[in-house]
Amino acid sequence: MNKPFYRIATEVKKLQETDPQLTQQLRKYIYNIVGCCQTVHRDMGPFLNEYMYQDALEICLSEAGFCGEDLIREYYFKTSFHNRPINHPHKVDFLVNGKVFVECKAVSALLPEHRQQLFNYMRLAGIRLGILYNFAPTVDQCEKYYYDPDLETIFIF
Repeated sequence: MNKPFYRIATEVKKLQETDPQLTQQLRKYIYNIVGCCQTVHRDMGPFLNEYMYQDALEICLSEAGFCGEDLIREYYFKTSFHNRPINHPHKVDFLVNGKVFVECKAVSALLPEHRQQLFNYMRLAGIRLGILYNFAPTVDQCEKYYYDPDLETIFIF
């Protein structure tokens, strides 16, 4: 296949249309994580800075039983180019259960570059599940993504 990744990220598909059963499994898997994000937004309110939401989310996730290796804040990872390591590490806000990236934002609205950032992190680190959560607006924004490396496709669910 080997589509350029910018094409993959601009062609996001709906997982529900492709695999409804997987969609339900993934929703169940991340249910508690999204619930923690919603709790933080409800209790903290809108219009704070991103770091306050990250601190609160770390507390909420640990109270929900995610701790130790199941909850890594500021997860750093490295990648390579042409089989040679790139020394600069990337950082995602949270890695939960070793399988879910959570990228926190506190902006007026989510933009394509926010999504692209998460998609790149997922692809480069080999993590298939990603949550992009915007805490700043009065009504929070939550986008959930699944990356299928075999199909080279990003799905929203």
